[in-house]
Amino acid sequence: MVLAWIYLPIVILVVYSFNDSRFTGVWRGFTWHWYRVLLTGGGGAFPETVGFGSYGMMPALGNSLVVATVTTGVATLLGTALALGLDRVRGRGRVAIEVLVLLPLVIPEIAQGVSLLVFFTLGFRLWEAWGGGKLSLGLPTVTLGHISFAISFVALVVRARLAELDPRWEEAALDLGANRWQTLWRITLPWLTPAIVTGALLAFTLSLDDFVVALFTAGVGATTLPVFVYGMIKFSVTPAINAISTLMLVVSTLLVVLAWWLQGEGGTAGFTEV
Repeated sequence: MVLAWIYLPIVILVVYSFNDSRFTGVWRGFTWHWYRVLLTGGGGAFPETVGFGSYGMMPALGNSLVVATVTTGVATLLGTALALGLDRVRGRGRVAIEVLVLLPLVIPEIAQGVSLLVFFTLGFRLWEAWGGGKLSLGLPTVTLGHISFAISFVALVVRARLAELDPRWEEAALDLGANRWQTLWRITLPWLTPAIVTGALLAFTLSLDDFVVALFTAGVGATTLPVFVYGMIKFSVTPAINAISTLMLVVSTLLVVLAWWLQGEGGTAGFTEV
């Protein structure tokens, strides 16, 4: 019953994305029309849906992919380095840093979005006051906002994998003449590779699906796909929304399944070959 409560609405959403009707709650038969609308922008029998495709969704999808790709690269690099540092460093400040790393995972998204908006606005004003040029919200601010929470997810996944690394492997490498960098590249990173890839996939998925942070940090011409979907709901509720949501659901599910597989059986097999 719990699983049905969770997944039945999703199943209904997917089914009604193929609904041959202008109205989302009335089933009139099967059609691929709404997916063609998203890809081509043509309204066909429903002229009011023109613009949902090439002139609306595709630029928003491009923005989301750019933001998610940059976020994944930066967050994976910084998150992995942060996990290694927290595992190796000992001191009073370690606990405080660990708390700061976990905070983005529990802070409400609305609070994070508002705080980022205030931060960027204040930073832009100070930049202009110091004689710099005029700055405004856009894809860079959205990307920075996504990086700010994606780092925590990468660091958490990598640290969980790092806890399973037998320190005797690194000690053996040092005893055999390897220096610290060689040990990192030949022993530590190969062991962490499944977790790093998993963290990268999670960062990409979270960035692609994020709505709240993007809504507060996006400017003109920087609309991401989730924000575009929200705009569609405000103006015209059609099965095209279900089609977009279905596509996002499929991509997110594939990425999460791939991350789960890499973190599990695939990870151990990969290190065995190394």
